[in-house]
Amino acid sequence: MDSKKILLIEDDIFLSSLLKNRFQKEGVKIIYSKDGEDVIKILTETKPDLILLDIMLPKKSGFEIMEEIRSDPQLQIQNVPIVIISNLGQPEDISKGEQLGAAGYLIKAKTSIDDLIKKVKTFLTNNLQPTTNN
Repeated sequence: MDSKKILLIEDDIFLSSLLKNRFQKEGVKIIYSKDGEDVIKILTETKPDLILLDIMLPKKSGFEIMEEIRSDPQLQIQNVPIVIISNLGQPEDISKGEQLGAAGYLIKAKTSIDDLIKKVKTFLTNNLQPTTNN
């Protein structure tokens, strides 16, 4: 798992701190953004192996961030999997995430931290092949 990088875009300070600590114990480097405004700048400077993205964020929604990322060919990250972590679990939200190219959609209230870590590690180790996880 060494040398893998995850861009974590999450405004919940407690959750992001918890995820950061757990992934670092797994040898994964975390790049962090709390509101998505600086995501494009971050992505011009570094290419993560995976993006963990909340939907409900201040300033920009996760869906808006996905649209920006996917529509900017200069970022060179069209193939980087985006895994949504959100409390929005309505079918239309999940469907919108899939339409925007999410590799997975994990509902926070239904996914333990251990399961989230395990699923993300699977994305990182399985040659980053996108699959849908509801």
